[in-house]
Amino acid sequence: MKDLASTKERIEQLRSEINHHNYRYYVLDSPEISDAEYDELMRELEQLEEQYPQFLTPDSPTQRVGAAPVETFGVVEHPSPLLSLGNVFSKEELLAWYTRLSKLADRKQFDFVGEHKIDGLAVALTYVDGQLTTGATRGDGFRGENIT
Repeated sequence: MKDLASTKERIEQLRSEINHHNYRYYVLDSPEISDAEYDELMRELEQLEEQYPQFLTPDSPTQRVGAAPVETFGVVEHPSPLLSLGNVFSKEELLAWYTRLSKLADRKQFDFVGEHKIDGLAVALTYVDGQLTTGATRGDGFRGENIT
């Protein structure tokens, strides 16, 4: 980026565009772009916010997951936050993540299972004595739609 003003403008543009696509995806269930295109927008925003932390704000799409639940179905508070998993797109990113994990856990070896990402609905199901008592979508990670 040429200067701070153009960087800030690009960050605001990305946030607006990502918020638009979040609304289309999470609320209207009618996405306009592919997951790969969305990931690229989010990735650019994350990189800019990392490079220019003075522009990072709590309301940035990089600081939350999902969207506020639609109140039509009722709202359920999650007992523990339902957060999102991060992505890696290259061997270098995977190795960087592994290095951070090794330092954090103070270990060098781990067992892993790798799976293809399958898009779908993230839900939290609560069972009491083998009976389903509550089903809720991820929503914003703290509150979801009641789908019981």
